[in-house]
Amino acid sequence: MAPPPPPPPPPPLCIPFISKKKTRRLTYTEGNGTESFNSQRSSIDRLERAGSYSPTATLTSRAEKLTFSTDTESYYDAPRNFNQAREDRPVLKRANTTKEKPTPKAITNNGGGSRKWGYGYGWGIGKKDKEKERDRQMDVQQAREETLDLAMDSSQETRPPMYQSPRGSADTYHSNPHSDHSSPRSHPRSHPRSNPTASPRSNPAGPESIHPRSASLSYTDAMPNNHSRSNHSRSNTTGSNATQTTANTKQSSKVSNNLARRPTLYPSESSSTLVGSALERKMNDVDSVIPSEDAHGSEYVAINDKRREWISGFTGSAGVAVVSKTSAYLVTDSRYWLQAQRQIDRNWLLVAAGSVDGPKDWIEWLVDRASECRIGIDARMLSHEKAVLLNNQLAPKRSKLYYPPQNFVDLIWKDKPSRSREPVFVQPLKFTGMEAGAKIAQLRQWIQSQPPTLPSYTKRDAIAGDKQVCTLLSSLSSIAWLLNLRGDDIPFNPVFHSYLFVSAEQAILFIEPAKVSAEVDDYLASIGVQRQEYNAVWTFLRQKSWGEGRVIICPQTSYAISLMLTSLRYTVLPPIIEEWKAVKNQTEVEGMKAAYIRDGVAYVRWLAWLEYKMSQGYDITEYEAAWRLTEFRRMGKYYMGLAYENISATGKNAALPHYTPHKSDEIMIRRDAPYLNDSGGQYRDGTCDTTRTIHFGRPTAEQCEAFTRVLQGHIAIDSAIFPEGTNGAQLDILARKALWQDGLNYMHGTGHGFGSYLNVHEGPHGFSSQVPLVPGHVITNEPGYYKEDAWGMRIESALFVKRIKTKGEFNGDIWLGFERLTCVPIQTKMIKDSMLSKEERQWLKDHNRRCLEKLEPYLREDKRALKWLRREAERSIGLASPGPGGISIDWD
Repeated sequence: MAPPPPPPPPPPLCIPFISKKKTRRLTYTEGNGTESFNSQRSSIDRLERAGSYSPTATLTSRAEKLTFSTDTESYYDAPRNFNQAREDRPVLKRANTTKEKPTPKAITNNGGGSRKWGYGYGWGIGKKDKEKERDRQMDVQQAREETLDLAMDSSQETRPPMYQSPRGSADTYHSNPHSDHSSPRSHPRSHPRSNPTASPRSNPAGPESIHPRSASLSYTDAMPNNHSRSNHSRSNTTGSNATQTTANTKQSSKVSNNLARRPTLYPSESSSTLVGSALERKMNDVDSVIPSEDAHGSEYVAINDKRREWISGFTGSAGVAVVSKTSAYLVTDSRYWLQAQRQIDRNWLLVAAGSVDGPKDWIEWLVDRASECRIGIDARMLSHEKAVLLNNQLAPKRSKLYYPPQNFVDLIWKDKPSRSREPVFVQPLKFTGMEAGAKIAQLRQWIQSQPPTLPSYTKRDAIAGDKQVCTLLSSLSSIAWLLNLRGDDIPFNPVFHSYLFVSAEQAILFIEPAKVSAEVDDYLASIGVQRQEYNAVWTFLRQKSWGEGRVIICPQTSYAISLMLTSLRYTVLPPIIEEWKAVKNQTEVEGMKAAYIRDGVAYVRWLAWLEYKMSQGYDITEYEAAWRLTEFRRMGKYYMGLAYENISATGKNAALPHYTPHKSDEIMIRRDAPYLNDSGGQYRDGTCDTTRTIHFGRPTAEQCEAFTRVLQGHIAIDSAIFPEGTNGAQLDILARKALWQDGLNYMHGTGHGFGSYLNVHEGPHGFSSQVPLVPGHVITNEPGYYKEDAWGMRIESALFVKRIKTKGEFNGDIWLGFERLTCVPIQTKMIKDSMLSKEERQWLKDHNRRCLEKLEPYLREDKRALKWLRREAERSIGLASPGPGGISIDWD
């Protein structure tokens, strides 16, 4: 027999990082940083039940008595001194889902289940003999199912998927991917506690579309949908179907058709919060929907509004929990599939919305399965637009929405943190560029210009009651922008909980008095705005104090407000404030340019520090690197805090675009994989959002090719020139074209709008939106690529839309383009020079040299950062010869 051939030589770029230097660790402290206005509370740090108590929400059935106890909660502590530093606020912690499963002995000693929350038992857990009783019931149910299966098989009908026995582990049964049907009875049954090494948070089966038989939710389809695993992004804009089909198909092909399984309950996990006896008594036969949003439709919510996060353990900003008497589901989109799999325990089943064969969103998933059931949801947490859609689609299925008098989660979240009492403050004219009084006058003119609304069934002329006479604003960012006020009620978002009523005669701000100082009170009076308590809005709406005429609301307004007003008292129109806010004036644009310069200075100083420490052999964790970048930002003028949680990710964590590091994880930055940092600061004159991907060793050929494709997409968007009227969705393909050439794609949107010292996500424009881009819009440009369980990369810069002078003007068209705001170099090490065109190569050199010109004057005293910046500006494209530790740089 001939000897085997010798192994092929390794690729030329696959050189492992080898350092002769001894591993070193930083001396790490957190105590000396200047405190920022935004206290940067991490929404992910261990859902902790803090000691503050918030009463439950109550909603009566009669609109005349619509009240919410949560809105009327009292403030026991005196308001803080408005000039003093912020104290620590309660941090959510979900410790009961991170512990190991208890042993049978421990369960016996505890009376058969967890009584941590004092609500008795639920789903057969917590009562001494309930375990045996449940098993007997399941045996009877299984016998009935077997009888039904035999009857269905004999008639050659398709058998719907069934629950597995609750005694079986959630990851015990796997259907045959090559067969259309498989029975869970064909697999051996095992007790969930028979495997002591099983992780209570693991879900190896992957995301699925679930079809259990339930007394409240009826599943009418015979086979489950396929849901794929994918990567996700912090961007709140979701790419169009046309641009995501390729990636969805590729990801969905990895998942087999598993039969639906009933979740197995463990006393140490979320069952104690899901099905406490108090919740069971109140729910009756109602399935509960728990959205992510608060009463104002906010994407990011305050700590006391994190109901979905608290009950499910999933910390992403988008997702809906659906809890019935027998099942619990989490529905989220492609940005969060992998993150959700890691975070939810086996009491929850993941529904991957947006996959090829899956539902478009949670509404489609719910409607498809509802049959003769009542679906409970807090009317305050549901937008008018979604409520109308749901009601219309549920009616043919003899199902309906039910608005319970109490929020189901609040019933069991007894130690829920109270609402923030952080003071509001005035945003000066030098940052806003427009007086609040002028904005209110503009809004009143717009209200008067709106035509009257006549009922569709009448042909009469308009009367006084048909005219638009006022508007009620509930969007927190819109109120903050209109009044030139800022707050700190929601981490990373300088907004405050309030409602604003504006008519021709008056303007009323509904806000808690504890948040308003004498200075702000005087300011409100100077612009003609009255102030009432936050919860007084319901009494105001019930009394209809404005007289005859209609109230203008936007589609995102809480449905509780619609119920209060009744359909003949309101008109739904697009949110005009969102459109005005999105177009930045000259003062705001100049402020953003200055803010991005300061943020770029901090970013460059941090990159120089990080690369130097890595070259010296230090091992640095993801959390330490993110913390150090925040410290550099604190030194900048007008710094107010972070714009969002730092995304600091290495290796496979970088394949999760929404990944956030924790101090306790101690994950070291790798030298053989890309390191991704996505972060930004909040400054009084602007909100920043920047992502860079760097490599501290020798990147592989695959990494270089992928990074080059991402860069080409980034350059294509940045260099685009387009006629007036073009929307972001029409430009989205430019960012993906280069990746598509290699069969690559990303699952998140290419970019989103952002505010001027407001929310980092702002609409209505974006690269997934049909809204035309106009001069004054600011938008991010962030294509990426993520190799699952390996590494990820993204390049993000902020752009300003402006008019471009062209050689010709076809048909008199006005041509638009982008001006780049971000001033952070792009590392050239991972770029394959041969793949770039001449124009792309010149763009990259010009960008890095522009960063040097803009930032050099601010780095005169930081020799290390200045030397790093000069090297990056003059560095050739591609890999340089490796130096000590795999990094080619002479630090003197």
